Amino acid sequence: MPPALKIIVDVARFRLARLEMANLVAAVALMLTFRLPAGELGGRFAFGLLLNLLVYLNNDFHDLGDDLDSSSRDEEKTQFLHTNVRAALNAQLGLLGVLVAMAVIWKAELLVGLILGGGICWAYSYRLKRVPGLDVVAMTLWGVSMPLIGFPLDHIVGWLLVAQLGLCSMVFESIQVLRDREEDAAHDARTTAVLVGEGATKRLIRGALLLAGSFAALFLSPVAGVMAIGGVFVPFGDDTPRYWNRVRLLLGLAFLVECATVYFLGHTQGLWLQIPVDARFGG
Repeated sequence: MPPALKIIVDVARFRLARLEMANLVAAVALMLTFRLPAGELGGRFAFGLLLNLLVYLNNDFHDLGDDLDSSSRDEEKTQFLHTNVRAALNAQLGLLGVLVAMAVIWKAELLVGLILGGGICWAYSYRLKRVPGLDVVAMTLWGVSMPLIGFPLDHIVGWLLVAQLGLCSMVFESIQVLRDREEDAAHDARTTAVLVGEGATKRLIRGALLLAGSFAALFLSPVAGVMAIGGVFVPFGDDTPRYWNRVRLLLGLAFLVECATVYFLGHTQGLWLQIPVDARFGG
């Protein structure tokens, strides 16, 4: 297998094992919610998969130095990337070229997800992940931008749903920096959790859960809102990865409830707003 292809396969294997391509699942849920034709769904899924491979490979590329010293990373994968840095760069350029060609030739609005999602992830990997506050803000925006490939961008309901995903990403990133706090501190990486400490980061997580639940209840579905707010009562315990998986499952199910509500009722069911699925900007 050519080194560049092996690097891409390793990225896919590692990230899928860690359940870190949830934004692609969310994008597919959006495609189904808006009843996109099978051909369009397949094209958007392929674009989203390649985009995920690009951004995660870029993250691994920038984190290579830290990953070589980390016990939580796949040592064989990291060493191969270290030995084949040029191939990793070529793989990124190849993925980027395919994505741009797909968007230009097939559907230009996909460039929005590519530029925003890819750009934010690059900035996060290059610098923002070590800037307290901006690490969480960047991943919140990333949570909004990556699933933009999942629906026609003139649909109002789609933007409400991706806004909800952004708030979920705020929760997830806050948990991630809490999980990595001790390792980050040992590497002199200043993250939000390193700066404010464990207690304040836990309060941030609960606040983000309350915000996500309130947004869901007001604009999308009261049931989903209650589910998200229920995350506040999930105990942290001593196993942060286990806590993270429980919260991800809860918020993932809440998002599916929101999508199902729109799919079956034809509109959102928020306490404040109820918007038809086919409502469009300027329409």
